[in-house]
Amino acid sequence: MGRGARRAAPAEGSGAPRLVDVAELAGVSTATASRALRGRDGVSEQLARHVRAVAADLGYVANPHAATLAGGVTRVAGLIVYEIGDPYFSEIASGAVRVAVANGWTVQIGHTARESRAELAQIRLMRAHRVGAIVMAGSGYTRRADEEAANQELADYQESGGRVAVIGRHHLRCDAVLPDNRAGGATVAAHLLGLGHRAIAIAAGPAQLTTIADRLAGVRAALADAGVDPRQVPVTHCAFTREGGREAMARILREHPGTTAVLALNDTMAIGALSVLRERGVPVPEQVSVAGFDDIQVAQDLAPALTTVALPMADYGSTALEMVLRPRS
Repeated sequence: MGRGARRAAPAEGSGAPRLVDVAELAGVSTATASRALRGRDGVSEQLARHVRAVAADLGYVANPHAATLAGGVTRVAGLIVYEIGDPYFSEIASGAVRVAVANGWTVQIGHTARESRAELAQIRLMRAHRVGAIVMAGSGYTRRADEEAANQELADYQESGGRVAVIGRHHLRCDAVLPDNRAGGATVAAHLLGLGHRAIAIAAGPAQLTTIADRLAGVRAALADAGVDPRQVPVTHCAFTREGGREAMARILREHPGTTAVLALNDTMAIGALSVLRERGVPVPEQVSVAGFDDIQVAQDLAPALTTVALPMADYGSTALEMVLRPRS
């Protein structure tokens, strides 16, 4: 029977569609159908799309447990993030899930809470579940020793045939999506300087994160270009969260009362900073301006509007998933 021909679907009441049903309707062998649905080598993309379409028409759902027992990997991508409730990571996840669904995959999400030991544990858990690919999203660490074990685990996974992509990390030999944090920091700082601000304070996340180091480097370069000594601009390191932004803003008001602009190095910190200013009756931007970084969706609903650096987080997630799912060369 030719590849384009289809026989009748399993009779109603005959049970859930099986792989053999997909193969028969697609006009291919069971082995070819299995490889096509699992994204394995040896099947053209055109044929794989045809088999996936037949499977979708039948309502066939692969049994990942059976695939694992057979020695293969599942059509599950492991997405490791710091916190899925953080809008930055939820937007990345939305892009990843969109690509996964379009390709017949699912996404398993693990949290690390910015703990290097938790990263290692999540990678090992993903490997134990025999995921077909791993994407790690979020900053690396300025001290390579903090991520050495996790990096080695990912390298071992790649050596065993796994696919890996990272978002926002510098030190792994794998596909990577790297936001230009330094340029973004320089751009937003130049914007504040262009408005005439010189009494600027920075609400930053943990100093050990490379994302913070890169954004700060860009900010300091813009300050120096404008003739402002970066050493005279206070940097308050707190958690990279809304509560961290609140804490940083309270400290800035207490320790640097003449501040006219606060640059938060992510939008969730900026939102926390704005909440403190609102509670204390400090008019924004008339008395204190606030800028952020990332352009998360919720920031678009703030009044007054938040000046921020726009990063396409959903695109980062979709691009990373496309990288790990593309055929090997």
